[in-house]
Amino acid sequence: MRIMAFDYGTKRVGVAVTDPLQIIANPLTTLHPDKLWPFLHEYIKSEAVVTFVVGKPRQMDGTASQSAEHVVGFTRRLQREFPNIPVVEIDERFTSKMASAVISQSGMNRKKRQNKETVDTLSATIILQDYLNSKSIY
Repeated sequence: MRIMAFDYGTKRVGVAVTDPLQIIANPLTTLHPDKLWPFLHEYIKSEAVVTFVVGKPRQMDGTASQSAEHVVGFTRRLQREFPNIPVVEIDERFTSKMASAVISQSGMNRKKRQNKETVDTLSATIILQDYLNSKSIY
């Protein structure tokens, strides 16, 4: 039973999942938003997903960012398409910067470091790992 996380954007959606024991967050894929829904329906047929985690974009002062309204629409559709899977939203401030920092320190070549899909997938992984870490505190 896995937990799946999303770094939602209007051009790309980064997706990450846990291992079946829900210990480690792993990057899964980056998709165009239109291709996400068929992908999710297929994935959920073969893998049990018990929770969706969605990164909620915020400004530095904690207020919703401009892209937050898109994430609200995405979250609503997720709840409509998969009513039996709970959706948890977590603060995603700094995840893209953290992902870029990890990528730059990883030794990847320049072309791969500049690939925005890599950043989005890694951002989703960081969102998911943050969620896992917050669960283990309690």
